[in-house]
Amino acid sequence: MASEPRIVVITGASNGIGKAAAAAFSRYGDRVYNLSRHDPHDENSMFVACDVTDEAQCRAAIDRVLSEAGRIDVLINNAGFGISGPVETTEISAMQRQFDVCLFGSMRVLKPALPALRESKGYVFFTSSVAAVTPIPYQAFYSAAKAAINSVVMALRNELKSTGIRVAAVLPGDVKTDFTAKREKNEVNESLYPNEVRSVAKMEHDEQHGMSPDRIAQRFLKLSLQKNPKPFCSVGFAYSAVLVLVKLLPARLANWVLGKLYA
Repeated sequence: MASEPRIVVITGASNGIGKAAAAAFSRYGDRVYNLSRHDPHDENSMFVACDVTDEAQCRAAIDRVLSEAGRIDVLINNAGFGISGPVETTEISAMQRQFDVCLFGSMRVLKPALPALRESKGYVFFTSSVAAVTPIPYQAFYSAAKAAINSVVMALRNELKSTGIRVAAVLPGDVKTDFTAKREKNEVNESLYPNEVRSVAKMEHDEQHGMSPDRIAQRFLKLSLQKNPKPFCSVGFAYSAVLVLVKLLPARLANWVLGKLYA
């Protein structure tokens, strides 16, 4: 139990990993704000309406948190969604929306929160993905958006080092949430991409037989109690091993293995 409640802001805490994180931090004794589009009527967090694709709403949401709580100690940039489909048949607008929510949405919340985080010497966390390091066929733009988040994490750690703000990302693997059902599937030409349907079906099967979001939530909580969290961490031995192997294997071999699994 925290000696004094910290102020924790989580985007996309109405379901999935974000909701589990809200519960974990609330149980620890923190005061949690949920910045999302839909009110889950959850006793573990205070809902603040916020669409992360709207800069004005993001600034207003952070202003409300600061007016009520006076500080921000932990920010978890978690809001996101996924698209699937071949690069060739995915509309540019869908690619842009993937980045607008997952990457730029995080920046719209982070930027107005940074002055408060600088004062508290707080924590900035991101929900990334194992896919950021192991780009998955037919999920090119989800993988790319998460890879971009990893790049931002590394840059921020150096940019904010002198402020005392700690920055890190958690890279979940397969997690059982409604993220799977909400994935947006783009047009597929089955004569050109006969393996796409099977590939996405396998991926979604793995997700729905994946770990509980509570395990990811506990990792965020653990990181928020460390003086110097490492920049990236996954959850579960198998996923940690995959990340190590991808670093060690030649790129062509690592990509061949991914192709065998998903293409």
